Formats: sequence, structure tokens, C-alpha cells
Amino acid sequence: MSADLPLTHVHVEPSEATEGPAPAVVVLHGRGADEEDLLPVAKQLPDDLHVLSLRAPDRLQGGYTWYELDMSGGGLHQSQPDAEDFRRSLDLVSETIESAIEAYDLDADRIGLLGFSQGCITSLSTLLEGPDRFAWVVGLHGYLAESHADLDPDGIENKPVFLGAGAADRIIPAQRVERAADRFEELGADVHFDVYQAPHGVGQQELQELVAFVEDNY
Repeated sequence: MSADLPLTHVHVEPSEATEGPAPAVVVLHGRGADEEDLLPVAKQLPDDLHVLSLRAPDRLQGGYTWYELDMSGGGLHQSQPDAEDFRRSLDLVSETIESAIEAYDLDADRIGLLGFSQGCITSLSTLLEGPDRFAWVVGLHGYLAESHADLDPDGIENKPVFLGAGAADRIIPAQRVERAADRFEELGADVHFDVYQAPHGVGQQELQELVAFVEDNY
């Protein structure tokens, strides 16, 4: 039975029983997908993690979106999140996580973020707005929004950050992900960044490496 949280979601309990609060991964899907999309990835993570997979608030074709795109700076490859939509989604994500900690007995000190594409962009900004709230982040095929690129928050130093890009990604080029990795390194985070021989999706090598990263850091 799912709790009544600000965002529609799927909650998967740990497959291994735990005493007291347990660690969790909060999953944010990409543009046009839904809360089921990344469950196959999340289910490869350690068995004692709660999985809280969130649905973006706005309909888009057969799925959902976290925000509309602002292309005033150029085409798709220069796009940024619409400021108003982005702010609303960041607030909804934070409110949902706070509510879920109590509703599902999550360990507030061991919550990680896993996002793909728009979900990655949203996850990275969520982390920068409150580094102390999260133990680690996995960001796949997404960039750091300009609205948050200059933030230098306390608590980001040594934070485990995994960033994956696709050499054949035609939606979010690898260079945009690399710039995010460079920024997090400047801030002192513990960054794992790699470019995989993949399009805009998670390939087998990327999956194996992100799972190993979570196993080492959760």
C-alpha cells in the first residue's frame, strides 16, 4: 500500500528485512517516461535499500515530464529547464522525500538519488540545494542546470557523485555531462565520471559500474 505523498510513486520495500529505519534510493525518471521506467535499474541495487520511484508531475504524450524546456539559448543541445516548472518540481521532490522518510521508515542519513536525463538534471540540483540530506547521487545522461551551476553549498565536499554519459547520445551530448562532472570536482565532491559507448540509455557496462558505485557508497 503506497503512502499519500505529494508525488505519485512506486515504493519497493527491501527484500531483506531490516530492524529500524533502512537506507533508500529515490529514483527520478526521464522526460516522457514514468515511475516504472527505471525500476529494472533500481532493482539491481543492494537488497536492503528501499526504492522510492517518483512520477513527474506533468503529462507528456504517454508519460510524464518534470518541466518544459527553455530553448531560448538555442536548440535542444543548449536547452535549459523552464525556471518556473523546474522550481516546482524541485520543491515537490524535496517535499515527497521528507514525507516518505516518516511514511516508509527510511534512514534519513542514508538516502541516495538516482536520476536519468531530466531526472538526472533534477537530482543534481536537488543535491546542491541540500547536500547534507543525501548520501550519494547517480546522475545518468543529464547536465547541471545553469540555475544551479554557481551554487557552492556546505556539505558537498567528498560527496560520492556518479555521472554517466553516452558517446552516441544525441539528446544530451557527453560534453554536457562532462561539464557537470568538472563542476562537482571543483566543489570537492568525490566524482566518478565515464563516457560509455551508448546512446541515450543505460547500457550494460554503465549499469554494472553504477551498481558497484552504490554498493561502495550507500
